[in-house]
Amino acid sequence: MTEPQHPEQGAEHPPAGAVEHGSVLALDQSASAAAYDPVPDNARGDSGAGRFWSARRIPAAVVALVVLGASGLLLYDVAAVRADHPAMQWRRSLADELAQRRLDDVWVLTGASVAAALGLWLLLLALTPGLRDLLTMRRDHPGVRAALDRSAAAMVLRDRAVEVSGVQSVRVRMGRNKVGVRAVSHFRELDDVRADLDTVLSTGIRELGLARPPGLSVHVRRPAKKG
Repeated sequence: MTEPQHPEQGAEHPPAGAVEHGSVLALDQSASAAAYDPVPDNARGDSGAGRFWSARRIPAAVVALVVLGASGLLLYDVAAVRADHPAMQWRRSLADELAQRRLDDVWVLTGASVAAALGLWLLLLALTPGLRDLLTMRRDHPGVRAALDRSAAAMVLRDRAVEVSGVQSVRVRMGRNKVGVRAVSHFRELDDVRADLDTVLSTGIRELGLARPPGLSVHVRRPAKKG
C-alpha cells in the first residue's frame, strides 16, 4: 500500500491522478490513490473453484440447425443421384463455379475468410466459460458452488464506502481482477479519507467470500468548484 503523502508534499508535487477529464485539479492535494492487493496469496481461498460456464444454448442451437439442414439437403441430393435422378441445380452450379474459379479469386477468398471467422468464433465460444458478470465464491463445502453478481458486489462495497466520514459520493467499478473506487470528499484530509476507505473496502472484499479476491485501487478527490 502506498505511503500517505503529507499535505505540504502534495502542494509541491501533485499526486498521480490529479488530472481528470482533461482538467487539472487544485494543487492542494485534491487527489490521492492507493493500489495494492488486499489479500495475501496464501489466503486467496480455494484455487480449484473455477468459473461457471455458459450453456451457449443459442449458438449451439443455430449451429445444430444449420448443420442438420445442410446435411439433410446434401444427403437427399446424393440419394436422388444414386436413384438416377439429376442433381439439384444448386449443386451443379456450385460444382461448375468451383471448377472455373481460381484459388486467388475474390469470392473464393471471401468465402474462406467468412468460414474461418465463423470457425474461430465457435472455437472461442467452446473454449471460454463466459458469464463474466459472475464472481466465483469460495467452496467451503465440496458439493456446493456459488457465485456473486458483479453489480451486487459493487453495490455492497459502495454502501460501505459512503459510510466513511468525509465521503460525499462514490463510484465503484467491480472487475474480475481489480476493484476501482473513485470517491469525492468534501471535508477531512484526503489521506485520512483514503486510509479509511482502504481499511473498510479491503475488509469488505474479504467478507464477500470470493475464491479469487481482486486487488483494490482507491482514488479520492475534492468536489469540483462551481463557477
